[in-house]
Amino acid sequence: MSPLSAARAALRVYAMGAAVILAQLLRRCLGGFAEPAFPHQAGRVAIVTGGTEGIGYATCRRLARLGMHVVIAGNDRAKAEAAVRRIKEETRNDQVEFLYCDLASLESIREFVRKFKAKRIPLHVLVNNAGVMMVPQRKTADGFEEHFGLNYLGHFLLTNLLLDTLQESGCPGRSARVVTVSSATHYVGELDLDDLQSSRCYSPHGAYARSKLALVLFTYHLQRLLAAQGSHVTANAADPGVVDTGLYRHVFWGTRLVKKLFGRWLFKTPDEGAWTPVYTAVAPALEGLGGRYLYNEKEIASLAVTHDPDLQRGLWARSCALTAVPDGTPDILEGRLPRREEASE
Repeated sequence: MSPLSAARAALRVYAMGAAVILAQLLRRCLGGFAEPAFPHQAGRVAIVTGGTEGIGYATCRRLARLGMHVVIAGNDRAKAEAAVRRIKEETRNDQVEFLYCDLASLESIREFVRKFKAKRIPLHVLVNNAGVMMVPQRKTADGFEEHFGLNYLGHFLLTNLLLDTLQESGCPGRSARVVTVSSATHYVGELDLDDLQSSRCYSPHGAYARSKLALVLFTYHLQRLLAAQGSHVTANAADPGVVDTGLYRHVFWGTRLVKKLFGRWLFKTPDEGAWTPVYTAVAPALEGLGGRYLYNEKEIASLAVTHDPDLQRGLWARSCALTAVPDGTPDILEGRLPRREEASE
């Protein structure tokens, strides 16, 4: 990416953000955001990545309030332990806990999965929420560009390692759910399968938008695989909108100033931002439905290229190679593996 292309990526990201916050302002002027009613979820288990603050914390608190057993996956023990205490106090739900997981480390993700599976409990909801936004160029423990490695690839591996537990936990009429948090920046993202690491010329704006685009492509391909297997697991993408969180430390100073002065009118609160991920995780209207992109608790169209099966498959294959996950796509989509109902007979 040339310097001119990097500038173009920044302008596109900020233009998209401006469009979203203006739409949010208009909605506030017309009555605001109405909190949805969610059904009780006693007996169900959820993992939420990045659940120590912002949208993730609000999601954990809401799921706990609905009676779920919530596991917070995060890489800051002090913040996580404080979050667990607050959520328990606020919701009177003692089934809230923390397990360490650094999504910037493939080994840490594998260790998290080992510890979770050692508990021998089901998993009904996985919320892929954690992420970084527009950070300076830096690499994960495994050498991946951080937006791609943490926002996307870490969740790719985590989901694949937990799929067997999700499939065992889902049942007819009560599917397990994978909820992946993307954003409107995916609409201006560009994905080059030959340069997933932004190695040619780094743009934090382009890298962030690319990671959010990759998450939508991943969600749709995962849903294709699950549907082809007859699995009682669904995969959907949730767009929380532009939310007042701590992720803006690396954005343009003018954006930070606007957020400070006018955030209460232009930005959603973390609770409002969590409504769409929570809705995607528990709403009866989505039972058995996957491959959707949801915003403000409604399905909307994602970027057209996200529905390109060749791009989905190409990204999935490269992700499998990078994380040492077997790629079952050919066998699953070509029917060489039995559907789950047939395998369990």
